[in-house]
Amino acid sequence: MTKIFLMAGAIFGGLSVAVGAFASHALKAQMSERSQQIFETGTKYQMYHALALILVSLLLSRAEGGDNLMTIAGYAFMAGIILFSGSLYGLSLSDIKWFGPITPLGGVAFLVGWGCLAIAALKSSSIS
Repeated sequence: MTKIFLMAGAIFGGLSVAVGAFASHALKAQMSERSQQIFETGTKYQMYHALALILVSLLLSRAEGGDNLMTIAGYAFMAGIILFSGSLYGLSLSDIKWFGPITPLGGVAFLVGWGCLAIAALKSSSIS
């Protein structure tokens, strides 16, 4: 799992930079200010959670026997990036309104990830 989360974190982090740069340079003229703000929120949360995936990977590499809660956290962060950031990208680029209701699902996935990480820290005997 550590390799998967490390790779996913690196890929999502790199994509955050790439799509953010693309939007700010190539798409800026076509996007309203509000759409630009929505898109930027997506890239910020994508980067934050790409870093969280890397953290989960590092923590799992130190965990004795692995930790199911940290694994759930990693998958929740990946789902959150796809649902939250992906829906914000879709909403800002297309104005298709059905992307809007998807965003909170991604937010819930992020919260699940952070909650699992917090509980894993409380339960861990290797973190002092």
